[in-house]
Amino acid sequence: MGLRPYVGLAFTALFVCSTYSAIAQAVPAATEAGSPWAIGAGLSRYNPDYGHEHLLGGTLWIDYKLTSVPSFLQGVAIEVEARDLNYGHRSPKQSNLRQDTAGGGVIYSWSHFPRFRPYAKLLAEYGNTDYGEKHGPRGHDSRNFLGEGGGIEYRVIPRLWVRADYEHQSWPDFFKATKPAGRLDSQGFTVGAVYHFGRSHFH
Repeated sequence: MGLRPYVGLAFTALFVCSTYSAIAQAVPAATEAGSPWAIGAGLSRYNPDYGHEHLLGGTLWIDYKLTSVPSFLQGVAIEVEARDLNYGHRSPKQSNLRQDTAGGGVIYSWSHFPRFRPYAKLLAEYGNTDYGEKHGPRGHDSRNFLGEGGGIEYRVIPRLWVRADYEHQSWPDFFKATKPAGRLDSQGFTVGAVYHFGRSHFH
């Protein structure tokens, strides 16, 4: 398992965003200067809501800032996100526990301050999880779910921002032994850096 099955998803999102960019070029952008793309990566620590574990792993972000939009939509971007949580097991019994997710959605950044930029996001995601004891029965499950969250970015140098991100994921109908089936509420934090290619990102 891992993030390789989601590479196609990321490239599909990039193709869609590139197509949008080609169409939008027919209308002059009022505020965008340079490329609307941003890419970043970070280290994540999540509570998978299974057992008493916390998992570590890596996160990848790709953002595309919408251009040629009404003023009230300035700050809206499309975000593609992928995460692999496979490290940091505290209990040898849960050494098979793993989560990897990928998806995309909308992120809104509030660019009122010159160095700080808070944001909120809503993503449609697909995830896999492995669970079970090292020498016992093992399980595997997959789900479509929504991820919501937010965070803040801080500009350290032109075009490079440090990002602190929080996300909550609600995996529906996960614990089928309960009536009704219980959900898996995974949540955690990611700290990383994002490089914005367009100059308008730090006005």
